Amino acid sequence: MAVGPGTLPTLHPVAGFRIGTTSAGVKKPGRKDLVLMEIAEGASTAGVFTLNQFCAAPVRICKTHLQQGMPSYLVINTGNANAGTGKQGHQDALDVCQAVADRAGVAIQQVLPFSTGVIGEKLPTDRIISAVPAAFDALSGDGWLEAASGIMTTDTRPKAYSMQLEHQGQVITLTGISKGAGMIKPNMATMLAYIATDAKVKPALLQSLLSRAADQSFNRITIDGDTSTNDSCMLVATGASGVEVTEDNSELLAQFGAAVDKVLLELAQAIIRDGEGATKFVTISVEQAASSEEALKTAYAVAHSPLVKTALFASDPNWGRILAAVGYAGIENLDVDTLQIWLGEACIVENGGRAASYTEVAGQAVMNREEITIRIILNRGDKQETVWTTDLSKEYVAINADYRS
Repeated sequence: MAVGPGTLPTLHPVAGFRIGTTSAGVKKPGRKDLVLMEIAEGASTAGVFTLNQFCAAPVRICKTHLQQGMPSYLVINTGNANAGTGKQGHQDALDVCQAVADRAGVAIQQVLPFSTGVIGEKLPTDRIISAVPAAFDALSGDGWLEAASGIMTTDTRPKAYSMQLEHQGQVITLTGISKGAGMIKPNMATMLAYIATDAKVKPALLQSLLSRAADQSFNRITIDGDTSTNDSCMLVATGASGVEVTEDNSELLAQFGAAVDKVLLELAQAIIRDGEGATKFVTISVEQAASSEEALKTAYAVAHSPLVKTALFASDPNWGRILAAVGYAGIENLDVDTLQIWLGEACIVENGGRAASYTEVAGQAVMNREEITIRIILNRGDKQETVWTTDLSKEYVAINADYRS
């Protein structure tokens, strides 16, 4: 179950970046669950990661290796998170990195590991290492779609986006994939996301662009309020197009930065559309807040309310649940008599209570839609923030009650 058609655009190959997907049988025999990404020499790589204190072994290693040099390979397995696995898990992730490094003839520090799946189970390194040669044999510039499927866990469909922009007659390509459907309330990015471009960008600038884009996309989505142990988002700039993005060229920087923002937002919203058991895609916009912090606090209070989320699933215009969530969001000195709450085009709350113009028919018409917007106007300042979320369905409970089987 997912919201919207899920139609993918043409996924343009990125020069200097190849992908191979194969089966390691990590959780299910025959399932393609191991992805290898090869980065051309001289490329820049940036990353953002979970802030969960129980971050998985591959996350810790990835952050360390990223600081030590220029990565040449990214290796990703699904079916097992290798999180909560202690020293053994750390060594297992290093063993996988070493297998890739040995096959490629590079240093182990040039390999970045990623895992997703069940927490607390030992990584089947023997199966993964045995499949590494097949992943190398599968390397191709056209491997994006197969990789998007290869990194899925409870996702019902692959998530990918690609675009090209032109600058002075030269074309820059950006293509990316993401995965995630549950345990989504990232404190940096999302479950897993990988974006590559053939632009040339120095590492510090690339990191700045990624951090900004992630903050306005992957850091603004929530399905269930749970921050994963394995969240990672990577941006690679191969430089193969010959077009260099620098801070000195403000026009190109703005154009390229907007493209990075667009790709990450599309990938983030695709995760919400495919949230576990999702039947609604919900935009929560908090306007005229005194600060970004209080806007986000208000938005997340509504987005995480089980009562709001179940009303959304039932298409029930029970607007009192939204009002209550705003009231307990923790906004100091909130004047409830001056704020407004809108459900789509219907004003549901004003002057401290139900809006005089509101009708149940108008509210029901909005709630019957697959895509719903909730606007909360605090009338306290000029800050605005937007969060995207889902409803909470019976299928979400069923999926997570049966996740390990």
